[in-house]
Amino acid sequence: MNSREEFLAYQAQTTPFPIGVEVSHANGTVVTDVNGKDYLDMVSGIAVTNIGHRHPKVVAAIEAQIGKYLHVMPYGEFIQDPQVELAKKLNEILPDGLDVSYFVNSGTEAIEACLKLAKRYTGRRKIVSCHKAYHGSTHGSLSVSGNEKKKYAFRPLLPEVYFMRFNNMADLELIDTDTAGVIVETIQGDAGVRIPSKEWMLALREKCTETGALLILDEIQAGFGRTGTLFAFEQFEIVPDILAIAKSMAGGMPMGAFVSSAEMMKTLSSDPILGHITTFGGHPVACAAAIATIEVLQEENLVKDVEARGKYLEEKLSHPSIKEIRRIGMMFALEFESADLVYKIVDRCMELGVITFYFLSCPESFRLAPPLNISYEEMDRAVEGILEAIKTST
Repeated sequence: MNSREEFLAYQAQTTPFPIGVEVSHANGTVVTDVNGKDYLDMVSGIAVTNIGHRHPKVVAAIEAQIGKYLHVMPYGEFIQDPQVELAKKLNEILPDGLDVSYFVNSGTEAIEACLKLAKRYTGRRKIVSCHKAYHGSTHGSLSVSGNEKKKYAFRPLLPEVYFMRFNNMADLELIDTDTAGVIVETIQGDAGVRIPSKEWMLALREKCTETGALLILDEIQAGFGRTGTLFAFEQFEIVPDILAIAKSMAGGMPMGAFVSSAEMMKTLSSDPILGHITTFGGHPVACAAAIATIEVLQEENLVKDVEARGKYLEEKLSHPSIKEIRRIGMMFALEFESADLVYKIVDRCMELGVITFYFLSCPESFRLAPPLNISYEEMDRAVEGILEAIKTST
């Protein structure tokens, strides 16, 4: 059997129709297949490679850590310099109240732990989330996701989860003194890049403070410069009680974290002890990569140019078939008249060497989220391919 046949025979599949690019290597903004064809990655591996594939500083940090040690003990028992240094860096770049980090393996594990922390700290059980939200695919994170099509086959899920409409003032009344936590994507990603008003975010923060409910912000997609600020919540002048981060955190390595105050985090260490436990969370190689990723964002001043690049790309993507472009920073949704048309455009883009991708909960749109350091010349090439794909698909 060849590699494609072995992939289909021995690897579990997520859909009946995987994209099927056979990857040889990836650098910067380009993924290259085994036949030498280059693909311009306009989704950053779904918001993961914010600083591009295999950034030299990240690769150097990984290589240096591999030369010292890999896994030595489950998270929280041994003192490991990469974990300590990363926690310190996050403390420096996050506001007061988000002081202590717990490192996990992924975004969905970060969400699971956020829900546990909210229940443990408040002693309450009710969780409020948003319609069309996406927070992951394990039982807890699926329970607070708002796409019933993705959930129904796995019920029963967590009880006492209630859903409000994103950016709807009246629905904030769902938050009351029985609520342990309110979990919200600062920018709704899988719903098709839905951006809340500052007024609503301030009211959400006020309602949580008033009722004693903990505000959990999911910045798994929106964090680390994607929206034009290091973290999206900065644009709304609020601070969450608990923050979930992952995806682009470690420059392409699997990594997640949840961050809160020292007071809240202490509750996971007793009554019972090991309130959250992870074997591979905070893996020293992933932590080293995350440190390097933050340093690249800082040293190369990538975040300050995000809005200019995003605006340039948006202006270039003018086409009568596009019903709407929703954008914040370098996080885009391009909406068309139907899901069928979107699938045709995404497939045609792949044929032309441009990687785009659809949304699970907004199939009539497709996403763009290119590396933050993409060049203007590369954006021009991407636009040429996307517009050609639209032209030949409509």
